[in-house]
Amino acid sequence: MTALLAACLVLLASGLASRATARWPRCCVAIGSAGAPLAALLSALPVARALAGAEARAELFWSVPGGVLAFGLDALSAFFLVPTLVLSALGAIFARGYLAQETDTRRVGTSWLFFNMLCAAMIAVPLARNGVLFLVAWETMSLCAYVLVSFEHWHAEARRAGWIYLIASHVGTAALLALVALLGDGFSASRGAGLAASGAGAATICALALLGFGVKAGLVPLHVWLPEAHAAAPSHVSALMSGAMVKLGYYGLLRMVWLLGGVSLSFALVLAVLGLAGALVGIALSLSQRDLKRALAQSSVENLGLIGLALGLGLAGLAVQDERLAVLGLAAGLLHVWNHAAMKALLFLSAGALQHASGTRDLERLGGLVRAMPRAALCFAVGAVALSALPPLNGFASEWLLVLTLLGQLVSPTALASAGGALALGLVVLTGGLALAAFVRLFGLAFLGQPRSGLERAHDVRGSMLVALVALAVLCSALGLAPQRGVAALSAVIAGLLGADPSAPGLASELLRPVSALSLGLWSAASLAALVTSVWLRRAAPRPEETWGCGYPAPGARMQYTALSFSRILARAVLPSALWPQVAGALPVGPCPPPSVIHARYADPLIARIYQPLFSAVARAFTRLRLLQQGNAHLYLAYIMLAVVAALAWASLLPQGPQ
Repeated sequence: MTALLAACLVLLASGLASRATARWPRCCVAIGSAGAPLAALLSALPVARALAGAEARAELFWSVPGGVLAFGLDALSAFFLVPTLVLSALGAIFARGYLAQETDTRRVGTSWLFFNMLCAAMIAVPLARNGVLFLVAWETMSLCAYVLVSFEHWHAEARRAGWIYLIASHVGTAALLALVALLGDGFSASRGAGLAASGAGAATICALALLGFGVKAGLVPLHVWLPEAHAAAPSHVSALMSGAMVKLGYYGLLRMVWLLGGVSLSFALVLAVLGLAGALVGIALSLSQRDLKRALAQSSVENLGLIGLALGLGLAGLAVQDERLAVLGLAAGLLHVWNHAAMKALLFLSAGALQHASGTRDLERLGGLVRAMPRAALCFAVGAVALSALPPLNGFASEWLLVLTLLGQLVSPTALASAGGALALGLVVLTGGLALAAFVRLFGLAFLGQPRSGLERAHDVRGSMLVALVALAVLCSALGLAPQRGVAALSAVIAGLLGADPSAPGLASELLRPVSALSLGLWSAASLAALVTSVWLRRAAPRPEETWGCGYPAPGARMQYTALSFSRILARAVLPSALWPQVAGALPVGPCPPPSVIHARYADPLIARIYQPLFSAVARAFTRLRLLQQGNAHLYLAYIMLAVVAALAWASLLPQGPQ
């Protein structure tokens, strides 16, 4: 515990020192980028011990509402600290090169300050064992993320994303404030004692937790901030937010389960349904996005939905005392938390390297970058294959475990459970197919074909940026080769949530052993094929030939698929019309059509059809209150006097007790 608190202090000191030395760029970058890796090294041993089942607690004898300021470390906290520590360290290493093109040294120092503060707050959130301390850490995390999302504030997109994120975060924080008030000192209680200590109904607590933590976890329909913020933030911040910060929403939900000793079946099913809806909506919108980072952000909504579905199934198994369903569901969801952290961080950092080299993330302007950026293309391909849930990488293992969980429901003695399992299984398989199409589209448009807008001068990733990408690619490969070891590391977490023996999650480990063998076989076959191909290429000198262009003598970049045309046919064939891109303009018709222009909008239907009209109506209603704001101090004093008189009149009408 002392090491983790020291890690937070190291991060704060590193950020402050980096901002103070902003005049000297090399010193500023060296100090700012050293904080997160050093904090990760300090925290490694206590986190490993906690994952094995050890617990620690530290108290500051400072009385606040809900008890004293207390920090605690258990298996659940350690589980969510792992992606935070790993991604903050690798994000800091990547940012050394990523921020090198920034000319304003003061802004660089400010960026390092808030990045390190964000990392410290993300460490403090799982450690907090007092409601007030938790809210302070949570709000600090949200505000630091807001500053980083708005880093390029001269762009209207960044300002808009920052405001949307700030509003959504404070809606969630308001719910969490009510939740902490209801729990009282139950927030620091042991497993199963939180409800009795709080004196509140479990349904109210669960509803507030679902709203407050669901906003951060990106659950549909509370996800509207996520695509905006992830697309606008610097890529190392996007990687940390998508890989670790949003997962803290699920930490909060599971901490409530830990305190309550379980949840109702209805809550578990609501979580599962929202997760499944998020998976479908997220991947459908990712399939049609023109902005590379926005497409990756929508993919995060999909994967967060899959995590919610798996955890919902696990909690449903806990509610009905079905140990197999509970173990497999929780194991699938928790393993996907780690897998998605590695996969999505790799893709966001690869997208950052691509933007750093080419100056754009617009898919309509990219293309042909595999020649200029082979290392970045390879790292992006690893992340794309992993997120497509294909073996031998890690995404396949956790999604396969989710499929096995749903397959088990097909033989359920309850007809409703069997029908629900069959429907969910079909939709998960559909989601996997759409994910494969989405990442084929992203890789093909960005790296294959011919350059669309003079990107020949793009340079490959190197230095510290390459180190971070390679480390994440290796991590994805390692988790794919030994997924059963990853589940074994989760044994204490699953056992704590179930209130069972730590050997209970052994079923999930056994089911993943064939996946490990499959991954090993595929890696061996791929290595052998690469060796044979390299030998053949050395012996037979290949002659370069022009790609056949369907009889057209001069194929060019304008003949390639665009971001819209690639997914248009698939979207119309599979997805409902509400999720289609909105196209305005006349398409070319006839053998010799005249010039035509079309415009496509890739809006989230929930934003365009629900949130935006709702908030516009509220804004129009509030504009009528401007009549009360005349800027006259005497009028404001009159308002105060009327309020005091009304309060005194109300107090005089209350029944008087015995004197």
